[in-house]
Amino acid sequence: MSGSGKKSVWSELLVPVVAVLVGLVIGAVFMAATGASPLVAYEALLRGCFGSPVNISETIVYTTPLIFTGLSIAIAYRAGLFNIGAEGQMIVGMVAAAIVGAGGAGLPRVIHLPLTVLSGAAAGAIWAAVPGYLKAKLGVHEVVNSIMMNYIALFFSHYLVNGPIKDPGIATPYSAEIADSAKLLRFVGDFHSAFRLNTGILIAVAAAVLVFYILYRTTTGYEIRAVGANPDAARYAGINVPRAMAVSMLLAGAMAGLAGAVQVCAIQYKFLDLFVFEGFGFDGIAVALVAKGNPLGVIGAAALFGALSRGSQMMQGMAHVPKEVAGIVQAAIILLVAAEGLVEGWLRIPGIGARARRAVAARKEDA
Repeated sequence: MSGSGKKSVWSELLVPVVAVLVGLVIGAVFMAATGASPLVAYEALLRGCFGSPVNISETIVYTTPLIFTGLSIAIAYRAGLFNIGAEGQMIVGMVAAAIVGAGGAGLPRVIHLPLTVLSGAAAGAIWAAVPGYLKAKLGVHEVVNSIMMNYIALFFSHYLVNGPIKDPGIATPYSAEIADSAKLLRFVGDFHSAFRLNTGILIAVAAAVLVFYILYRTTTGYEIRAVGANPDAARYAGINVPRAMAVSMLLAGAMAGLAGAVQVCAIQYKFLDLFVFEGFGFDGIAVALVAKGNPLGVIGAAALFGALSRGSQMMQGMAHVPKEVAGIVQAAIILLVAAEGLVEGWLRIPGIGARARRAVAARKEDA
């Protein structure tokens, strides 16, 4: 690899790192403005994330669904699409896993568990296929469609859990608990242990590696990335652009559906009525952005946001700092990653000036 290539790789790594550090500084400024000690607050945040085995476990539990939804957004992003529907795809994945997990009682674990998890992935893929088809065949913008699909998923699940799939033995709107043969194992204790770290994190990491392989080592992945870079050039090169878009949305939906299936099989063991969106799908947008669409980078970005979400609870209790400050830090990080040129300018990364001049020249030619 040439020196310029190495610099490019380093710049890809440095921008998110610097964005995180500057985001923490901005958060500290807000804390100081409220009279709180930033050092005490960040110490509490770290304790909340890593201060005990249970806290570490909960941080990873928060991280796991963000890996799946981050992958969902990243796949679509590589095809030039914005899959804002990961929230709804996750919901239908949860519903499907709850139905199969409870309905398949009596099946051997080696069959029932994979069937339950894959049913969630299939449901998410089917749900994402609707905006994918409308975009690929009719040119209807995927953002509008996927937002509407989110609300359809939310209200449809509300109907199901208050009617057809509701557990008749309880008054609250829950589905029946899934069979033990459909539950993912926890690393410590039984299925109801307070130590909730489970094998779902292994599935999430494996999914990230698989998505990386598909995108960068297969013909399908090359076509997806080519369409995302320039659909007109990809079409001219003989790539079936509508097919690449549809495939990317199917894969994206499957990842979000897996997030829902793992939540049911590892944490909830049933589907709980949702009155509002849980937010994992929307947070996945931020994860994919910080990871810059790299499937392996999604793991680290998800860990960062999972740690901030978990640690903010301890920060509020110990340092008396509103947990919304963690949201300010997250927003600052996202803003700085989006303003990539600004951060690169701070770092004085070689080549940034040349790229800027080329961009200006291109705009002048277009004009």
